[in-house]
This record gives sequence, C-alpha cells and structure tokens, in this order.
Amino acid sequence: MAKKLLISIIDDDPSVRAGIADLLDAMGFNAEAFSRADEFLQFNRLRESSCLIADVRLPGMSGLDLYHHLLWSGRIVPTILITAFPDDADRDRALRAGVHCYLSKPFNDNELSACIQSALGYRGARDAEAGP
Repeated sequence: MAKKLLISIIDDDPSVRAGIADLLDAMGFNAEAFSRADEFLQFNRLRESSCLIADVRLPGMSGLDLYHHLLWSGRIVPTILITAFPDDADRDRALRAGVHCYLSKPFNDNELSACIQSALGYRGARDAEAGP
C-alpha cells in the first residue's frame, strides 16, 4: 500500500484547520495542522510535507513570509495561500514569488482540491527537474 502524502495546514482559525483537514482526509491525504508558522517550522516531519496550505495573515510570521523562509532555507514546498482579506497586490506579489495558488475565503472544496492537485503536479515536475 502506498504511503499517504502529507499536506500541512497553517491557519489560526481552528474551524478552518479542521475543515481543511477533513477535506484532505476525504481526498486520501495525511494532514497535519498548525495554528502558527513557528509551530510548523518545529515540526519533526516538515521535510515530508508535499504541500503547504497557509493563511496569509498569521500571528508572528505571515504565510508569504513563511514561504520565503522555506525557499531561503532550500526547502521547496508547493504552497497554497488562503485569506479572508484578499488583496490584488498581495495576490500578485505571492504568485510572482512562486506561490502556487492564492484563494479567498470562503472557498469551496473543489477550488482547494484543484489547487492541491495542481500543486502536487508542480512538485512532481520540480522533483523531476532536480533529478535523483
């Protein structure tokens, strides 16, 4: 049996974390949820994360700052940013930086599912380019 891919969720709203985790479980993924970016950065399985779903506005480090931190540390994790406060300039800045998707809350399950599937394909293409 194939090992389930791990997707990490970071959102300070417990109901959002739970809802996304339930969707990921239904999609056949393993989900780990965190309320802050620093909790995720201390996660002992961080390197196993196949995809990251993070709120733009988090206490401490923002979702976009976390994405940049991971890049600077040499860790490429396909990232989906979610926000209750959409801003076109923020969206453009995030997508230019390489964030895979930028979704406005509330989003529906199909939107998030499409972003996850696309992000995982993106990861596969990036891994293939990197070689063994």
